[in-house]
Amino acid sequence: MQSRMVDPTVAHQVELIIHKLNSLSTLPCVAARFLSHLSQGRLSAFAETIESDPALAAKILSLAHRQKISYLGESPSVRRAIDKLPAHAVREAVLAVKVYPAFGRNEQRVLFRKQLAVHCLAVACCAEDIAELISPQIDTHLAYSAGLLHDIGKLALDETMPRSFAAIIEQANSQQASTITLEQKHLGLDHTIIGKRLAEKWHLPDEIALAIWLHHSDINLISQTIPEAKIAQVVQLADLIARQCNIGLSGSFDLPRFAGEAGSTDSANKLAQLLNISPGQLEQIRINLPEKVEQKSEILGMDSPVTADEYCNIVRTVAAQMAQKQTELVLENRRLLTALSHFDFTKEFLLSIDSSDEPIDIAENFALRWQKFYQTGMVCLYLAPKADSPFLKAVIVESPSQTKTIMLNTPADSPAVPQAIANNFAILNAQDYTDWLFEQLAVKFDLGHTKLVPLLSAGRAVGAIVFELHYPLTGESEGQPETELFEKQFKTSTSVAGAVLDLAFTCARHRRFAEQFVQSLNSPADESLANIKTPKMAALPEPAPAKSDILNALAEMAAGAAHELNNPLSVISGRSQLLAQSEADPQKKQILGQIQNNAKEISAIIDDLFVFASPPAPTPALTDHRQLLDEAIKLASKKTNVEQLNVSIEVVGNVKKLFVDSAQIAEAIANIISNAVDSYADSTGPVKITACGEPGRTACGDDTGCFVKLTIADTGCGMDAETLQKATYPFFSNLPAGRKRGMGLAHAAQLIKINAGSLNITSRTDYGTTVTILLPAH
Repeated sequence: MQSRMVDPTVAHQVELIIHKLNSLSTLPCVAARFLSHLSQGRLSAFAETIESDPALAAKILSLAHRQKISYLGESPSVRRAIDKLPAHAVREAVLAVKVYPAFGRNEQRVLFRKQLAVHCLAVACCAEDIAELISPQIDTHLAYSAGLLHDIGKLALDETMPRSFAAIIEQANSQQASTITLEQKHLGLDHTIIGKRLAEKWHLPDEIALAIWLHHSDINLISQTIPEAKIAQVVQLADLIARQCNIGLSGSFDLPRFAGEAGSTDSANKLAQLLNISPGQLEQIRINLPEKVEQKSEILGMDSPVTADEYCNIVRTVAAQMAQKQTELVLENRRLLTALSHFDFTKEFLLSIDSSDEPIDIAENFALRWQKFYQTGMVCLYLAPKADSPFLKAVIVESPSQTKTIMLNTPADSPAVPQAIANNFAILNAQDYTDWLFEQLAVKFDLGHTKLVPLLSAGRAVGAIVFELHYPLTGESEGQPETELFEKQFKTSTSVAGAVLDLAFTCARHRRFAEQFVQSLNSPADESLANIKTPKMAALPEPAPAKSDILNALAEMAAGAAHELNNPLSVISGRSQLLAQSEADPQKKQILGQIQNNAKEISAIIDDLFVFASPPAPTPALTDHRQLLDEAIKLASKKTNVEQLNVSIEVVGNVKKLFVDSAQIAEAIANIISNAVDSYADSTGPVKITACGEPGRTACGDDTGCFVKLTIADTGCGMDAETLQKATYPFFSNLPAGRKRGMGLAHAAQLIKINAGSLNITSRTDYGTTVTILLPAH
């Protein structure tokens, strides 16, 4: 190869022209083929067309680099890039490729361009066959792609300098010379350098760039210092075979010979020997090549000339389809933006709620946000009244700065929430259903434009919202009706508000229950409260023999709470979790996590209350006392998060086996041990457990009695008389904020009681506490 630059100024100008080239052009027949495949959804044929055309292949490999596609240990190739790139990205890249201006041009030029494309195909197919013979030295997909793109320098010259390049081709033909020599003479550089520059600019794979650059060099010498150059050796041999077989037209008219061997016509055989390919194998490649190229040419439509009218018709058809898809994408994008805005609306509403908010506070909050978000007129949100209540609460929002809470009379002859939306969502005309409401309001709604929608939770209306809407719910937007979209948006927003209000109602109701319950517990005149304590407790009032009515009420309340809170808690927890997953702001993410955790905490409190009020029936069995105590200590260790508890066990005399539900009693004793450990400032102990027989407690037919006495003693902080009296009350604790739930001793007393045992607590401030348990034995 001649390396001297004849005219540096010309070479510099050529480089500037080439540098402005962002992609190659594809032939009209190829464009017609891939547009047709695209319009008919034939993606496989679409990919084959890209893989067979140099302009499209170069575009896709360049796109793969920009998209940072990783080939995961495989060699880069056009086919692998297509497989890894998103379909829409491939489609957009191919549609951006220019079409070669063939119509109205010199037919000879167009024919040469087509024949040059066929030559590139022939080299690609031949390189693939050669790589298969020498596998695994060269990947076949890589060899094919390198062969297809080896002459992109010539294609670029034909596009950017068509007259100069045509003159070079004509001179090469008349002199039976190689275009490289003439390119260097007239342009100052040749198509291999131009191809290398473009490969670098478009970020084509290094292996392919090397083949483009070196496929006319003495590869035998270069490969000794650059082993990666073997791919160029494969492409060089493929180029020689394609020219020998007269497939396509490369623009070079010299006899194919090996560089450095003047006069030799056996260049292909020489290269084949260097690649360890036998003459027989080489001949087989020559025989098979024409058929392979014909198949590829058919994919590109090379033998199917396309007139300007036919091409324009195809473009119009595809343009219409693309316009339709663009419309669909615009509508989908609008829906997604709307959904995102609703997501933000819901998130901001949930984040604005405080755990202490009353239902009417939440109603006002939501009504204000509803008016702002949906750009409505006046809003009235009313809460569903309690059964047989003559009044209901409502919020009026005239503007963001004008809101008020009012009390209204419930309608006498109809439900406050119309039957049509009591259990299902719908958008109603308010004037047809809420005359009773408008008659009581001091403000005047525009009745012709006022709508009514329910606030539903678990299929039950907890309220309704009335609002002025001055834009139509029905109409056409981009050819698609909006009614369905509006209904879906309203339904989503109101379902969130309904669930939150339902939970607020339930929390408020159970706050009142708890207050009444505590008030009853603290009333000394009510002797029926004694049954909440366990029997046989010295230093504590003796319990009444009958089961307490208030315990039954507590069980009923806990069961009702668990049922009523389940649905709204699930909605709040689930939606806060969904919001947190997509929230990027760490502070908001933390708040959403707190909502989730608090919802779980409410559920756990109700579960504790329910288990306390209505524990499962015991299944007693003979149990070794030592095994039971060991199990209780392990459980207490987990509860207190203290790995080695300072607990000692002393057994006095012959202690019989207990006849109890071992799981329940182990739980009860673990709770007592945990309380004992908590009584120490450093949670270390000691705690002493003594077990002995307790004779004479009941008639058992022998002298040893039928009870085992367990004494659990600590020397911790102890309790004063008032604390001692309330020690087994549910949710009672004298610990500061952040304390445990206060159910440990309450649970223990209940579990011991249902196992026919008794519990007695004695304590003295600063001296410690002793808990005595009697359990049946056999």
